[in-house]
Amino acid sequence: MTKRPLLIACTVLVAAVLLAPTAVADLPPGGTFIDDDGLQHEPNIEAIAAIGITRGCDQNRFCPGDPVTRGQMAAFLNRALGLPASSVSPFTDSAGTFFDDINRLAAAGITRGCTATEFCPGDPVTRGQMATFLTRGLDLDPIVPPPRLLPVAGNPNGTAPVPLEARAADVSSPDIVIGDGTPTDCTSVAVVQAVARGGVIVFDCGPDPITIVMNQTAKVFNNTGPEIVIDGGGLVTLSGGGVRRILYMNTCDPDQVWTTSHCQNQDHPRLTVQNLTFVAGNSKGAAYDGGGAIWVRGGRFKVVNSRFFNNVCDDVGPDVGGASIRAFSQYNGQPVYVVNSTFGGRPDLGNICSNGGGLSSIGVSWTVINSLFSHNDAIGYGANPQRSGTPGGGSGGAIYNDGNTFTLTIIDTVIEDNHANEGGGAVFFVSNDRSGHLIIRDSILRRNPSDGFGTSGFPGIFYLGSGPIQVSNSTID
Repeated sequence: MTKRPLLIACTVLVAAVLLAPTAVADLPPGGTFIDDDGLQHEPNIEAIAAIGITRGCDQNRFCPGDPVTRGQMAAFLNRALGLPASSVSPFTDSAGTFFDDINRLAAAGITRGCTATEFCPGDPVTRGQMATFLTRGLDLDPIVPPPRLLPVAGNPNGTAPVPLEARAADVSSPDIVIGDGTPTDCTSVAVVQAVARGGVIVFDCGPDPITIVMNQTAKVFNNTGPEIVIDGGGLVTLSGGGVRRILYMNTCDPDQVWTTSHCQNQDHPRLTVQNLTFVAGNSKGAAYDGGGAIWVRGGRFKVVNSRFFNNVCDDVGPDVGGASIRAFSQYNGQPVYVVNSTFGGRPDLGNICSNGGGLSSIGVSWTVINSLFSHNDAIGYGANPQRSGTPGGGSGGAIYNDGNTFTLTIIDTVIEDNHANEGGGAVFFVSNDRSGHLIIRDSILRRNPSDGFGTSGFPGIFYLGSGPIQVSNSTID
């Protein structure tokens, strides 16, 4: 069968719908069906009845409110297109009322079934499936849009100098290479084993981007290192598959080996993640709440040139936080560095938790440089401490900081289009003893709504600390 007759037949079908008032002009009063009188689509229904495309759901009813099944759609298309008969039955489940219609559609190449061997005639037709049926029937060339590129790592306009200790680690002489130049050996098992061994870890998975779905959380052992670097080379994505946390380090977890008598304040391991993407991490219900992608306690930690998309942690709770990163107890109160990294970046990529879609911590200082936070959400409700009758949470759409003495420094960073159900659409900062400092330099904070309590003078920020927020050369609105 040539496709030109298909095009003509489908054009007739479309014309019948568009010119419905003309098509029904010669019908007897009341039309074909008794259940479409006065409906918006009555002219179109009567038009396709007039040219034999539909026979209704029974003798004199069309059932306009009912969904259309795949079998019914096969009949509609067969009658509209005048498809030739076929003796071949490619599907195991097509026997029945629409047997002939389905076989004709398959022979014409308009359907390929819901699986390789089934048509699923009783399933409803989705709008997407209908678009595919019509594209094939009308002989249209499918339009494949260019791939929607993921946001790059960091604030593209960020130019602030980066301190030496916050820069990417040297990986020119790695201790472990995951992969042998192809994706085959770049597996969850390989990542878990490499992180457990420690040292400088790189990937050689071939020239193309690769996503490794983690079947187990990669955990740092505290007696390795002391320097532990995980470098994805800009090509590697680690995914929690929507069911688990991706990376974990805890100097006070005996299962990961205690190495000092003061686990809450030791200088190692010193963990660096760089040139990596973390997606679909999920710590809901996990031990050590928060940290959908990464949970860290003790030693030192920094993030460089990395991206965090669609990570989640528990939906509610007053101190649950950090869909992307949750941090505790950095050595001697030194800051976690977050450099040239992106959290969210697009409406469909935001990170979501009860508090702190991007970062969350208690008593930890952060220095955030040349980075981007957007479309992250704090979805808990009831604040902290939680109001009576609520589960608590809902603060710090992008960043949630709580505790006593700590400093959050934001430099040449964009924080925009984040949201909090309670306070701090951009930043929630509470130093309980009022000894903490919030410093914002050369940055843009905008469109970060908070549905609950106030802002301490700056939109999108809830702040209780030592003196006023220190703002220089920045836009906050």
